[in-house]
Amino acid sequence: MDTTTSTEFERRKRDHIDLSLDAAHQALGCSGFSSIELVHEALPDLNGSDVALGTESLGGARKTPFYVSGMTGGHAHADSINASLATVCSQRGWALGLGSQRRELTDESFRQKQKEFRRRFETLEIFGNIGVAQLISASIEDLRRVVDALRPQALCVHANALQEMLQPEGTPHFRGWLKSLEQACSALNVPIVLKETGCGFSFETLRRLREVGVAAVDVSGLGGTHWGRIEGKRAEEASLQRKAAETFESWGVSTVNSVLHAREALPHVETWGSGGVRSGLDSAKLIALGCTRVGYAKPALESVMQSEVALDRWMELQEFELRIALFCTGCQSPKHLAQKERAWTRVTNRSKN
Repeated sequence: MDTTTSTEFERRKRDHIDLSLDAAHQALGCSGFSSIELVHEALPDLNGSDVALGTESLGGARKTPFYVSGMTGGHAHADSINASLATVCSQRGWALGLGSQRRELTDESFRQKQKEFRRRFETLEIFGNIGVAQLISASIEDLRRVVDALRPQALCVHANALQEMLQPEGTPHFRGWLKSLEQACSALNVPIVLKETGCGFSFETLRRLREVGVAAVDVSGLGGTHWGRIEGKRAEEASLQRKAAETFESWGVSTVNSVLHAREALPHVETWGSGGVRSGLDSAKLIALGCTRVGYAKPALESVMQSEVALDRWMELQEFELRIALFCTGCQSPKHLAQKERAWTRVTNRSKN
């Protein structure tokens, strides 16, 4: 049973936003992007204006492969942040992932807020979000109510084992996750995306998903916001959690390796790339490795905290950089890049990013 009070929950979610913007809680240098180099095409047989960013995902055409990863939810300040993110995502054709919908499982007022949000952004591609621990403890009926309120294009189920162990209020209750995930995939009338939260996936973990029925895996690998560091900072100075967080500050599987594991273990399931993505070139590398979608978290949050104009400008830059990468690899679209032979190579002795 969840005994967290609404005040404690909101305080924790506000802490998460503030601490995620701190560079000290980013596992920069661990993503693996510097080990991947796209092969330059000196004479692409196309014009720059031929390049398009459209892609196919979840059975439909999408304007861009980009999405803003779920970060904010469960408190009053999140409403205004999500509204700004939704406004600009709608304009640019990006998808928007919402933060944890844990509150909606038990609070009708929060479900009503989700209904209002969906009515306001009727055409926006939205991803819902629930934790593995909540997936296990909730009934299918409760999950249906959450899905029916938001009507998302997909429901993300986030795995955050390290965070739950280090979080002072954590619920590291994961026993039975595979059965619960399989039941949700079968019972809920919405695609299910299993996502990590900054620690990535091993091949062995992903291999267990082959018969579960997930529509996609969002690797959220090591290289960006590290929730172990954040929860360590939130813990009391002399606590075991604070000390242990220092030991596990770089725990996880890199974004690049997580994507490669996913493509090998689940060749018929969509792979979404996130975790330390900081440029359109990073996005292009993930697409070349086989990702159909690419997600940003901290950079999007950082921009929207300035203004919607700043967010729009930042999004425009990501799109422009991806167009450059496509043109300079001789590819007319993300799909073309993903299917191109020898589009990328491994390199060594490069500075990390």
